[in-house]
Amino acid sequence: QSPDGKRLEGLSKQLDWDVRKIQRWFRHRRNQDKPTTLTKFCESMWRFTFYLSIFFYGIRFLWTAPWFWDTRQCWYNYPFQPLTSRLYYYYILELAFYWSLMFSQFTDIKRKDFLIMFVHHLATIGLITFSYMNNMVRVGTLVLCLHDASDFLLEAAKLANYAKYQRLCDAFFMLFGVVFIVTRLGIYPFWILNTTLFESWELIGPYPSWWLFNGLLITLQMLHIIWSYLIIRTAYKALMRGKVSKDDRSDVESSSEEEDVTSNSTKGVFSTSSNGSNRINGHVASGQWTEE
Repeated sequence: QSPDGKRLEGLSKQLDWDVRKIQRWFRHRRNQDKPTTLTKFCESMWRFTFYLSIFFYGIRFLWTAPWFWDTRQCWYNYPFQPLTSRLYYYYILELAFYWSLMFSQFTDIKRKDFLIMFVHHLATIGLITFSYMNNMVRVGTLVLCLHDASDFLLEAAKLANYAKYQRLCDAFFMLFGVVFIVTRLGIYPFWILNTTLFESWELIGPYPSWWLFNGLLITLQMLHIIWSYLIIRTAYKALMRGKVSKDDRSDVESSSEEEDVTSNSTKGVFSTSSNGSNRINGHVASGQWTEE
């Protein structure tokens, strides 16, 4: 797709074309394989719709659930806890969606963070399935709702970017970054992991599947730390240097796009690009988003 100088000279002699013309042909050919903005917009719109809907469904359901306010309720009378229809549908919808993400990774727009999102989807599907089979659905609903809290903001930032509403994109991304770090590095370890590691140990004691369940939850926490580090690093570079030369969001979240950020302004504005699964899909910078 990108022949070197010797190859270009050889093609120039064979085709009787000048080198510049051959380079233009290869560039045009590469651009034909790139997804259009409309394709990216539709993909993000589908995910935004699901994440927003399932998040508010989860909040409405959990608001009246006793374990939402007291996590020790997740373990009282375990494993003899009733499975209500609303809880069942919540689980099935989430499981079906993550299975769709798992398979669509191979057909959707190719991401630079393919492997890390693949691991994320595997861990998520494993957690949903395992917790359902072991009737750990109460704490499972807390994990699902917490992860959905920031995902729709990320997709909203991407939609605003594709629609060329830069200020709106900046606002959504800044909100996403704050919510992501607060939920994944604050609430998740001190609320979710606290109850699965310590409260459950105290109330029901450890058992074989307990170790696997917490192992998967800790795997997710490791991914949260990696993504949060990249978000903070990108924001720091943008603030210190005034621009970002490369978009790191594909290294961080499931839904990341394959775009570079270039600085085209000396004004002190915030510019963001929005990812992925998962998932920093943008950063704080002075500049505009450009297609790769």
